[in-house]
Amino acid sequence: MGIADARAMHPSIEVVEAEPEADRRLLENIAGWCGRYTPLVAIEGVDGLFLDITGCAHLFGGERGLMEDLLRRLRCQGFCARAGIASTAGAAWAAARFHGGAVVDAGAEVALMGGLPLAALRLDSVTCRGLEGVGLRTVSSLLAAPRAPLARRFGKTVLLRLDQALGAAEEAISPSLPVPDFSVERQLGDPVSLIEDIERLLEKLAADIEADLGKRGMGATGLHLLLFRVDGEVARIVVGMARPQRDRMVIRKLFHERLARLGSDIDAGYGFDLVRLCAMGTARLEAVQADLSDRSGVSGEEVIRFADRVRARLGPQSVMRPVPMESHVPERAVRLVPFGREEDGARGTAAFGRMPERPVRLLHDPSEVEIVPGESFHWRRLVHRIVRMEGPERIAPEWWREEAETPARDYFRVEDEKGRRYWLFREAGLSTGNPRWFIQGFLA
Repeated sequence: MGIADARAMHPSIEVVEAEPEADRRLLENIAGWCGRYTPLVAIEGVDGLFLDITGCAHLFGGERGLMEDLLRRLRCQGFCARAGIASTAGAAWAAARFHGGAVVDAGAEVALMGGLPLAALRLDSVTCRGLEGVGLRTVSSLLAAPRAPLARRFGKTVLLRLDQALGAAEEAISPSLPVPDFSVERQLGDPVSLIEDIERLLEKLAADIEADLGKRGMGATGLHLLLFRVDGEVARIVVGMARPQRDRMVIRKLFHERLARLGSDIDAGYGFDLVRLCAMGTARLEAVQADLSDRSGVSGEEVIRFADRVRARLGPQSVMRPVPMESHVPERAVRLVPFGREEDGARGTAAFGRMPERPVRLLHDPSEVEIVPGESFHWRRLVHRIVRMEGPERIAPEWWREEAETPARDYFRVEDEKGRRYWLFREAGLSTGNPRWFIQGFLA
């Protein structure tokens, strides 16, 4: 109906512009909040959710207890919601929209669906009007009709939706968020809001997940801390590890750094009433005999743990490591990747045989210099007297990646009067003019 007609009938009507993107984000937030009941939550359409509560209902006093708790909390958040529970997704969808609050026992799907309109099968309006045009107005009339003529005239979707609702065909639910491998949680009678209280709860959760992982000989490669606010918001705090871990002290220190970094960015609102720790990735972690010798120095494991704590505090890009690549062009011979991440394209320099001496520090972009070969070069307003110069070493461009006119480079190792060593190159070509010189890096 047009706005003018609507206002003629109801002068006080309030007109609000639709915001589909905002509605979608809100539905995604509600789906994240529903993770307090089950990790298997899928978005259905523009206004619905599927929750697979298999094995979860007993934690809330049964299926009806879970549904009543969910609806009560949503009402407290200001939402008008309806729910239904059934052994199939199609029957649950119909129960929520046409029999709000119904809990359908397994095998009772036909009794529920029989008297419902065709829209209860999640069919589009065009298909429903076509079926109604031939006298099929309810699900029971559709069940009594021959299947082959229905499939030929209206397509296989009608029969598929019917079979899914009645349990004759499987229907998979795709969760909107990844499902954790392991998770432990604490439900709180009194909400908490202080970082210190969260860390104390985290210490207990870390001990629980350490025990669960230890029983299976596994370690976590990524951990998520989920903080459920009483008003429906969910804070998700993520830390990653370079190596599988399950030690409670390591987990506690990592989240201590992350929480210290976030600080006031964590909005507790009226407090968190559910805290959950999830292992989002796991790998085998076998017990290793500790070193009994009294050697001094820092072990590789300590370096990894230190890097993990720095990354938890400053972000995954704060600690990088160089990885050799299959390229003889200096800018491409090494790639920086986040510490602990494997690089599939990495190759050792052994593939190219014995490599010439290379700089310990490489400039991100070569800087142009003015040079008098064998005498001096001028760079950054300073004149450097040349006392030794070795080269050239010709490095040609990679013809399969570079443009044809890209010149080759002649590299020289240059030492000034103060003993500092530089890696310079000139653009090689057939032109008779003065070639351009650049500084690429610094040698040891």
